[in-house]
Amino acid sequence: MDPAFRAEDEAISRVEAIAWQAYEEGRKAPVTRKAGPGYADPDYDLSVEWLEAKSKIDKAQARWGEATTPSRVLLVCGSARNDGTCPGEISKTFRMVKWAEEVLGEAGLEVDVLDLSLLTSSYHLNIHPCKGCVSTAMPLCHWPCSCYPNHSLGQTSDWMADIYERWTAAHGIIIATPVYWYQSPSPLKLMIDRLVCADGGNPDPTSTHGKKPAEAKAVELAGWDYPKHLAGRVYGLIVHGDVAGIEGSRRSLSDWLDWMGLVDAGNKARLDRFVGYYEPYATSHATLDADIAMQEEVKNVARAVGNAVAQLRAGTLPQPDKNLKASRPK
Repeated sequence: MDPAFRAEDEAISRVEAIAWQAYEEGRKAPVTRKAGPGYADPDYDLSVEWLEAKSKIDKAQARWGEATTPSRVLLVCGSARNDGTCPGEISKTFRMVKWAEEVLGEAGLEVDVLDLSLLTSSYHLNIHPCKGCVSTAMPLCHWPCSCYPNHSLGQTSDWMADIYERWTAAHGIIIATPVYWYQSPSPLKLMIDRLVCADGGNPDPTSTHGKKPAEAKAVELAGWDYPKHLAGRVYGLIVHGDVAGIEGSRRSLSDWLDWMGLVDAGNKARLDRFVGYYEPYATSHATLDADIAMQEEVKNVARAVGNAVAQLRAGTLPQPDKNLKASRPK
């Protein structure tokens, strides 16, 4: 569109021809190498980008399990707005994240802030939508996700490769989010959907030779154990709104995290509150400033998660159902 490119139209046409050929041939992962030892089919060609993501996740999981590593909490900001987006104003959610970060830092925990609003304000940063491979067969959904990047379709710069590693490295997770139309904001929901591979996903794409449905179905029907790759981490939730939807949103997030095998950090770690119930949006920040009780409740979520992480790593966190085998694995 920019007229500045017109001087290079001839060169752009040559690049377009290469891109069209890649699209026609479906060159999803143009750079591959042999899977090697440890895979069902060592001679299968795997994407070097997938292998790199898998390696980082494996290293993060190893660090997570070492008793000597510092305790780490992932703080997820689920708002789609920040001071670099169209409204140009800081989000209330981000302010809550900073309060939680301060509390956790004072307690000596490492804090990793994952600000999903960057999807709306950063150049060429994406969380591409889940393609629903699980609905065909669970082993077709690879851990980490192998649907992206898809270079032939231009589906690149997928943030999830980094996000998988950050979730894996965390001993505790806190999600802070507003409610948009009774639901999670779209950046948060995109991440949630793409985390499906963490709950039952297949860590060996060679066992299905990429995305071969018949092979994946055979693997599942032979007896799949639906591994929960993020189980054992503790979590807390901060959900806020202005009119409705906070309880339902918080409940759905709790149910999702419970399903994945995460452990809630107690009643005070699950917060849903209104900020200025039916009051103007224009005064919402001032309302939050005045609500000292809610500010303290947000900090209590962080305190509860910090305490739970310490107990979990010491082996003293009560989990009455920890060793019970699920009668309906999935």
